[in-house]
Amino acid sequence: MKLYIRLFITFILFIVNIGYTQGQKQTRLPSFEEYIHKYKDLAIRQQKEYKIPASITLAQGLLESGAGNSRLARKGNNHFGIKCKDEWRGGRIYHDDDEKDECFRTYKTVEESYTDHSLFLSKRKYYVSLFELDIYDYKRWAHGLQKCGYATDKSYGEKLVRLIETYELHKYDKTKGIEKRTIRDDIYEIKLNIPEYNKNHSEITNRRRRIHETNGIHYITARADDSYEIIAYDAGMKLKRLLKYNEVTKEHKLKSEDIVYLQRKKKQASKGCSTHIVKEGESLYAISQLYGMKLKSIYKLNKLKYDYTPKPGDILKVRR
Repeated sequence: MKLYIRLFITFILFIVNIGYTQGQKQTRLPSFEEYIHKYKDLAIRQQKEYKIPASITLAQGLLESGAGNSRLARKGNNHFGIKCKDEWRGGRIYHDDDEKDECFRTYKTVEESYTDHSLFLSKRKYYVSLFELDIYDYKRWAHGLQKCGYATDKSYGEKLVRLIETYELHKYDKTKGIEKRTIRDDIYEIKLNIPEYNKNHSEITNRRRRIHETNGIHYITARADDSYEIIAYDAGMKLKRLLKYNEVTKEHKLKSEDIVYLQRKKKQASKGCSTHIVKEGESLYAISQLYGMKLKSIYKLNKLKYDYTPKPGDILKVRR
């Protein structure tokens, strides 16, 4: 029985890997159509909440799970091939992938897998460029996922596009109330356990912080009326250390949505996109905060002089 299942999965993945022949479309598989019918509403809900095209979610689910027939999908409800990573505290299953016996996440339900997939994309800074794309531009989303390192397969983007067009998955993107997602909105959050404040701090009572993660570093986003003093108090850490982590002095003024790191930044960005295209008004410091890397590392990686002023369109290395 197990041999039959393995042969079946191998067959359907082989079909997916076959490109279009000239003038012909890929043959539709009943198992793939059943999967789409079963999970399309779930993908649409993910699009409404996280602003990831439903077509992309469905195509990745089909490709990564073999339409729900892979071992990871059957044993662990993992439909997107997401590996454990350092921050994962849930169930685990081990499976040969790029290396032998790699750790993959498991979920109680398929819906948990879909939600974690959305969170996985939205909480990591090296996918942030995807959320600046038109939500209906599935081709750029597909190739963007490949470029940012979601999979090692060099034809990953093309396979997603092929699935979307063969099964007309783009029609599920056309739902009401969908707008382009703003950067860092709805990022997955880990709650910090902060004690109740006493009466002497009534003005900030119940200012419970929510912690995000990028490049393996915890950070928060500042509120409109925040200061480093308030954040240091909330986080239970010394102001001097917080300022050092963020490479600023106490005179530095925070703006709403500024990134404030609670741990030391690293020498380079996390694995994924290795370069950054400078946008209008961006400073090198803002870029260093975006990727959770030290400012001096950007100068060193790009062999920049300290009088350098970034210009829109400049391409900077953020990883060796």
